[in-house]
Amino acid sequence: MSSSTTVAGARLKTAGETAYRRASVAALPGGAFLEGLWETADRTLEVRDPEDGVLLGTVCSSTPQDVRRAVAHIHRHLLDDEWPLRERREALERAAVLLAEQSVRFSEIIAAESSKTINEAEREVRRCIETLRLSAAASSELVGETLGFEDSMAGANKIGWYSRKPVGIIAAITPFNDPLNLVAHKLGPALIGGNGVVLKPSGRTPLTGLAFVHLLLEAGVPTGRIAAIVSGPGVSEAIVTDPQVDLISFTGGPATADRIAAAAGAKKILSELGGNNATIVCADAEAATAAEAIVAGAFGVAGQNCLSVQRVYVHISLFEEVLEKVVAGTRALRVGAKMDRTTDIGPLISEAEARRVEAWVEEAKAAGATVRVGGQRHGAFYEPTVLADVPADARVIVEEVFGPVVSIMPFIQISDAIHAANASEYGLQAGVFTESIDLALAIADKLHVGAVVINETSDVRIDSMPFGGFKKSGVGREGVKHAVREMTEPKSTIIKLAEPATRWQQLTGTSERNAS
Repeated sequence: MSSSTTVAGARLKTAGETAYRRASVAALPGGAFLEGLWETADRTLEVRDPEDGVLLGTVCSSTPQDVRRAVAHIHRHLLDDEWPLRERREALERAAVLLAEQSVRFSEIIAAESSKTINEAEREVRRCIETLRLSAAASSELVGETLGFEDSMAGANKIGWYSRKPVGIIAAITPFNDPLNLVAHKLGPALIGGNGVVLKPSGRTPLTGLAFVHLLLEAGVPTGRIAAIVSGPGVSEAIVTDPQVDLISFTGGPATADRIAAAAGAKKILSELGGNNATIVCADAEAATAAEAIVAGAFGVAGQNCLSVQRVYVHISLFEEVLEKVVAGTRALRVGAKMDRTTDIGPLISEAEARRVEAWVEEAKAAGATVRVGGQRHGAFYEPTVLADVPADARVIVEEVFGPVVSIMPFIQISDAIHAANASEYGLQAGVFTESIDLALAIADKLHVGAVVINETSDVRIDSMPFGGFKKSGVGREGVKHAVREMTEPKSTIIKLAEPATRWQQLTGTSERNAS
């Protein structure tokens, strides 16, 4: 079945299927959560399925005053209420169990409001369960150590230690492309660290985030530790500028991150800002293995993935073979309805995004690029596309496409491939295919990215690993235990003791009095 035929078929929905999708989100108790209560008024913001525009539900249009109320409520509870580490760990453990029990419902919500197919949504739920378990286990990270004062002139007659303490209130701002697991990667570490959190999920996929907050409350997270506000005039600025917000954890684009930093001022900001990821296929690589991984890494979630394979550099001796196999693998992908389990690629998050990707590909074609497969848009769907002969200054090479497009280029010298891979403003992850461990490690050492994956593409994330990049790919690291460290601070306790002679006199004097 051709991609265009499949896409056209994806739009034919029965009334029963539409009602089924709406039923998945009907159990949400409100459209925002603040001051310990679900808000049901002003639910004027519509959430629609990007596949066909079906209305799935509504969420609250909030105000800056709502933000101030939410933050003040959490601030009071942080000051007045104890939530011991053991109880925090147990709440996150229960949340993992509850999510496993509710996995079908969460998968359906994700698939309904986002670009993910039902298969991709189910994988995200499984990952989120692991993220919650890792967050609970990260209680072991909240330890300190004795301070080594004896080897310092200023440390004479002093003893001390440090322990890790919560930073306070964290603003968690999340994107649409992983509406559950990326929320968990912020809320899990924040909560186990003892913080309070104000969640602002993407306005395009808020239902998943709100359902997750409801699950956390059910698991035992106190109502005074969490709030969720989706959108409304001035809401984003109110969150990042509130003086009682101590840390901002943001996943999104560099331009938005710049605006957040300018508005927030002197405040700790963790940011994961995307990538323009390269994969290098060396002369000794297995062409079929590399091609299969490139197809899988380039087109998942319709390419809307910060780890997506966007640029591929193949040694000239393998170039035609790899290109041919990638084209064949791409042509075999099925574009269609998200709830159809035979579908590989769903829509982009909006028709506007599909039009943007279309425009970038047309620009590349006008500059000399050739479309080897794909290159057609059908509403919000864009066919998975493989480009060759792409100029180095084309936007599909220079900027993050965030769509189902991969460009494949030949190289002769490995140094040229490394230079090309590094010639991006981003530095998130990269992949290298080679049979030589020495060559792999030499290339990895030269790539200026946060992670290099050998004999795989950039599209690899293990939820326990430090996650982040260099350059415009972000500041700080996620990955549960690493995020816990970012979201807590060392607090030292120092005790000044008496001079040794005085302490000895006190000790001997006490002994003599006891003897008499």
